[in-house]
Amino acid sequence: MSERVTIVDYGLGNIFSVARAVEHFGVDVLLSDDPCVLGEASRLILPGVGAFAIGMQGLRERALIEPLRKFAASGRPLLGICLGMQMLLSGSEEFGDHEGLGIIPGLVAPVSGQTATGAILKVPHVGWSPLHNPLFGNSWDGSILAGLPEACEAYFVHSYTAVPADDAHRLADTWYGNCRISAAVRKNNVYGCQFHPEKSGPAGLKIIENFLSVV
Repeated sequence: MSERVTIVDYGLGNIFSVARAVEHFGVDVLLSDDPCVLGEASRLILPGVGAFAIGMQGLRERALIEPLRKFAASGRPLLGICLGMQMLLSGSEEFGDHEGLGIIPGLVAPVSGQTATGAILKVPHVGWSPLHNPLFGNSWDGSILAGLPEACEAYFVHSYTAVPADDAHRLADTWYGNCRISAAVRKNNVYGCQFHPEKSGPAGLKIIENFLSVV
């Protein structure tokens, strides 16, 4: 298991609740917005809540965009949470067109959905929703979702969802009415959770524990 995890502190996010979840496993946590510190980290968590453009602005103002891209390319584990996951993608349609980190090809699009009777569902999507293994057969073995049962629930709060260009990068899905939502994504060593593992009870703690052990 990792001896230290670095959490990216860019002025926007639930960094302290994420830090507490990591510390639950006896792992040291370092909060940093220093590009050099991020470059030397063994594993990174990129948390976040709020608007995509503001999140990217926070990274840009701290000169963290290229260090994050280089870190992802290095093969070391990186986990994006909520907005942090969305920023891993190429761009977002939230309040205009905005460039993302481009680590996982794809776009972030609005959540929409209807019930079986055609009623429009409220947005944001808030609450507990089940995680499903995508139909094309991705396995959770060896990932941050290893050991979790099909349809285990996680806690979501979001109005936009990642849409990976390659379905192979979908690790887990959930549904909001008839809207397919990327609940978790993976590209090699880079992971993302649209839900909040730090607020998702035992299943969320298992995800954090898996991330601390993944190589």
